[in-house]
Amino acid sequence: MAVAELWETLKQAIFAYTGLSPVAFFTAIAVAAVLYHVVSGLFAPPPPPPPRPREVPEAEPLPPPVQMGEVSEEELRQYDGSDPKKPLLMAIKGQIYDVTQSRMFYGPGGPYALFAGKDASRALAKMSFEPEDLTSDISGLGPFELDALQDWEYKFMSKYVKVGTVKKTVPVEDGNTASTAAAETSETAPKAPATEEKPREVAAEEVKEKEAAADEGAKES
Repeated sequence: MAVAELWETLKQAIFAYTGLSPVAFFTAIAVAAVLYHVVSGLFAPPPPPPPRPREVPEAEPLPPPVQMGEVSEEELRQYDGSDPKKPLLMAIKGQIYDVTQSRMFYGPGGPYALFAGKDASRALAKMSFEPEDLTSDISGLGPFELDALQDWEYKFMSKYVKVGTVKKTVPVEDGNTASTAAAETSETAPKAPATEEKPREVAAEEVKEKEAAADEGAKES
């Protein structure tokens, strides 16, 4: 009841002040609001330009892989990624590959940085990060480990460039071992027959005969 009375009072006030019916009054207000937004849009300053995308510096192209030929394990350690000016190398089963393009994995701080600059065939086969497994010796591995190593080799052959091979080193025996071997050789060698010496008795008889002849010569004189 109070709402109806309030509405009647409002209609009378609108008609008294504007001479318009409530419908015409609210329609005029809506049209005025629309015109205000249109006119303000025409004179409003243009929106600021969108921010320019941040330019990302282009990465320098990687140098082409350099063929290393045959290198020793000591020389291979120099390419472990510690020097950014040198290529990043890694070997599998004696074959050296340039893995510079995957520096995020094999470079310093990467998850496989321990394998860089080495022939880590045993560690790859066993998926081990133990220092004693960072070697090219794959003796004693099981069939599953050898299959895993083969998969790694196929992956490297298809993705990276082969740049050389690891020089095989022959273990050098120390002096004690060499002398022992020489002694054993001399013991097993056949001995030459000893030369027979003349009996000492024959030489003594000759001396006696000479003395007797000398005594006889002295008596005759």
